[in-house]
Amino acid sequence: MNDAENTPTSANQPLEERVNNRSQRPSSDAFKAFMASNWAPSSQELPGRDDVAGHAATRRKAISAQFKGERLVLPAGPPKVRSNDCDYRFRPHSGFAHLTGLGLDHEPDAVLVLEPVDEGKGDDGGNHRATLYFRPLAGRDTEQFYADSRSGEFWIGARPTLAEFEARLGLATGHIDQLETAITKNVGAPEIGGISIRLVRKVDENIDALVDTARYNTAKDPENLDMGVLDALDEKLSEALSELRLIKDEWEIGQMELAVAATVEGFEEVVKVLPRALTHARGERVVEGAFFARAREVGNELGYDTIAASGNNATVLHWTRNTGKIHAGELLLLDAGVEADSLYTADITRTLPASGRFSDVQRKVYQAVLDAADAGFAAAQPGTKFRDIHTAATTVLAERLAEWGLLPVSVDEAISPEGQQHRRWMPHGTSHHLGLDVHDCAQAKRELYLDGILAEGMVFTIEPGLYFKDEDLAIPEEYRGIGVRIEDDILMTADGPVNLSAALPRTPEDVETWMAGIYREAGESRQAPQG
Repeated sequence: MNDAENTPTSANQPLEERVNNRSQRPSSDAFKAFMASNWAPSSQELPGRDDVAGHAATRRKAISAQFKGERLVLPAGPPKVRSNDCDYRFRPHSGFAHLTGLGLDHEPDAVLVLEPVDEGKGDDGGNHRATLYFRPLAGRDTEQFYADSRSGEFWIGARPTLAEFEARLGLATGHIDQLETAITKNVGAPEIGGISIRLVRKVDENIDALVDTARYNTAKDPENLDMGVLDALDEKLSEALSELRLIKDEWEIGQMELAVAATVEGFEEVVKVLPRALTHARGERVVEGAFFARAREVGNELGYDTIAASGNNATVLHWTRNTGKIHAGELLLLDAGVEADSLYTADITRTLPASGRFSDVQRKVYQAVLDAADAGFAAAQPGTKFRDIHTAATTVLAERLAEWGLLPVSVDEAISPEGQQHRRWMPHGTSHHLGLDVHDCAQAKRELYLDGILAEGMVFTIEPGLYFKDEDLAIPEEYRGIGVRIEDDILMTADGPVNLSAALPRTPEDVETWMAGIYREAGESRQAPQG
């Protein structure tokens, strides 16, 4: 190989290294020695136990009971590239977060492994011993400290050590370098003394490859290995993790309450900026930005992309471009949620009159949706089915549509399985479970979700709506361009449903009064003398 091939400008330079071609990082021994010296020592004091630790241990024991004798592998997931060498803010997989109690962004590439032991001999009397594997913070005497832009403390700040995580979580920890052995050792068919693995797939492709390779290498007949059977085993673990979240524990409910309270603050901030939004070419973006600022101030992030939809955009169910202008006299449909540091999110929708007062037809549509929401709430009682909420709410909507002369058939025919004509203006479901994911428990079996029985500890939404598009020729012109949705976050208790988001006004009169009060306070604040 000639000298030219070894120069930094060589075409043979690996692509993954070329991102550093812009850098002028010193590499002299003198620089390295100086960078490794004269740093204050890190604190040796270990933190106390996190409040969530005991709850997470209970969740792990519940999963352990379902998969005796099997190794369970739950990756947090790797950082995800947003553009070139810049990553999105990291968020761990929800199943990982639920079983560890870890939120925020300090455990990319971590993996939780539940190792099978003799029945009842595991953690807290379970059937597994859990270990959290991750890459701890590099010492300040290492080159990684200042040279690694993904994991170096100089770039991203301090990360907890193995000992700190163990103290906080009451969970054994191990260095990421030990992970491959922990996952692949003794893998094989149980009938020949091996251990089978169940994996939460499609979270970390490197862990997927590691597990698949271990399965292939230890299979009795690898050429005829039925990956479909193995996929089904893995899917069963994802299903179990999802179903475990159907009932929230006391700590989770507290986190949901925090997320809802922060979201209420975000809605108040939106009303404050509405006068400016009405003058802006992208008023929807003004609204989106105001809510996002509050989400970052008091929480971790948005729970999902904010829907700030005005006018006809409010009839687009997942309008997240938010590029539209907000006109006086239009409605603004705001569907938004703050994600707490624990990763639990709220999901609330209010439809607001941009100028502060509803028109007569807007009020009529809004009241119909509110009545539907109230009917769904009344139907949501312990012991009834989840699907009953939807039936109650949409029946009210069908009745109103019939009263207005919009239904082409009778109410009875419309609400029958063979009809459903009213769903033209309300095509989505009325409720979904809520928690670590905005659409939580999504892998739960149908009989435990849609056909499931409402039980104490469930948290879900009630969110009926009516959407009359500008281009809808099946309705009179006065309705066109009106989209209304009202969504609240509901906790099921032993005594019935509790509206966690009731602090946000719901009736048209209360909405108008609330908005006027915020405008008045904002005006008084601007006029207050400066001290």
